[in-house]
Amino acid sequence: MSSLPLLPPAPVGHVLALHAGRAISQDEFLSQVLALAAALPAGRPLLNLCNDRYHFALGLFAAIAHGNLSLLPNSTAPENIAALHAAHPDLLCLSDQQEPPFGLPTLRITAPEMATATPSMPQIPAEQVVACVFTSGSTGQPQPHIKTFGRLFACAQAEARRIWATTGGPCAVLGTVPFQHMYGLESTVLLPIFGGGILCGERPFFPADVASALADLPAPRFLVTTPFHLRNLLDAEIALPPLAALLSATAPLATELATRAEAQLGAPLLEIYGSTETGQIATRRTTAGPDWALFEGLRLEQEGDYTWADGAFLELRQQLGDVLELLDEGHFRLIGRHADMINIAGKRSSLAYLNHILCKLPGVRDAAFCLPDESEAGRLAAFVVAPGLTTAELIKALRPHLDPLFLPRPIVFLEHLPRNATGKIPAAEMQALIEQHLKARA
Repeated sequence: MSSLPLLPPAPVGHVLALHAGRAISQDEFLSQVLALAAALPAGRPLLNLCNDRYHFALGLFAAIAHGNLSLLPNSTAPENIAALHAAHPDLLCLSDQQEPPFGLPTLRITAPEMATATPSMPQIPAEQVVACVFTSGSTGQPQPHIKTFGRLFACAQAEARRIWATTGGPCAVLGTVPFQHMYGLESTVLLPIFGGGILCGERPFFPADVASALADLPAPRFLVTTPFHLRNLLDAEIALPPLAALLSATAPLATELATRAEAQLGAPLLEIYGSTETGQIATRRTTAGPDWALFEGLRLEQEGDYTWADGAFLELRQQLGDVLELLDEGHFRLIGRHADMINIAGKRSSLAYLNHILCKLPGVRDAAFCLPDESEAGRLAAFVVAPGLTTAELIKALRPHLDPLFLPRPIVFLEHLPRNATGKIPAAEMQALIEQHLKARA
């Protein structure tokens, strides 16, 4: 059984994180991790609900060092936490809040200043199961996926090689995305720690807070976000410190939005492709074209309508949830998600493509198509946030872009859509909208 160091080798004094105005060296981080690990009970699964990214990282790496499994739910809705507790009745919650979350048995996480004497580096078996990460629930019930230390380590280093090639070297990393989600875990926690960058403890949401948090970071700076958060940031027209690059995921990024972002922020914008099942496996620069470039060592194979990923850090072949067009051994195009593909009167499209067309119309702030009746005779509907626009105006604007069969009727105007912290609309929330606004109307 091969083993890896808990943290990769780093120069003496390497700053691993910035937290609460302090620069924290890798040695101090490791000392804090080992002190916390000594306080963990053996064998109990840990529910890491820390709100601060640095506290979360402390809990995650302490669990790895001590051999505990970290449970990382995508949603902290009470029913999800209750289901997790029922499945793991002996779980212990890690939290940085004063009150125990959900009344669960809790160990409170703090980050005390510690001496910077170099502690002994733990060696972790590559096959050690360290995390159970859950899907977002945007296509149904959240599903658990087990991750080994070796897989997370190798995937993060593959991402670092790809990202730092664009930025010119390791960066200070700020994220607007939740770190319990696979995208946030890999790109805002594991990327800086395993890739030689600097982790930022804050998770800003509002544009002014993003600008302030970036200003507190040293250059080069790297911003990890989503199309939803990015649009809000650009619309605010707040000046940001210079960025080395931006990263986007969780939903397709419109070329128009990417072009606007690069012009307004003066930095290259990358998209990263992956899933909870596979981890991150490819990137593209959206303004350069639609083709995705696989990480080195990965392979894609197609069997019928489905695509499988294999190689590199993947221990087993993984079936992808998306429809892909394979171009050559290292490149592909994304057509849409299998769960998003629709067939109306023999004509096919995808909800993601339709959402892209609708959201790029002038005056539309947010929108989502749905198919309340999933039979081939079903009729599309859409929920839209577009103050001042009418149904007739939207239909007129859509006609040049869509087959008449895909025009939404009805269009329901809302003040906002129920997106989660990653910018997705969970399937349960979409169904609730359908029940409230469409089936009740019918």
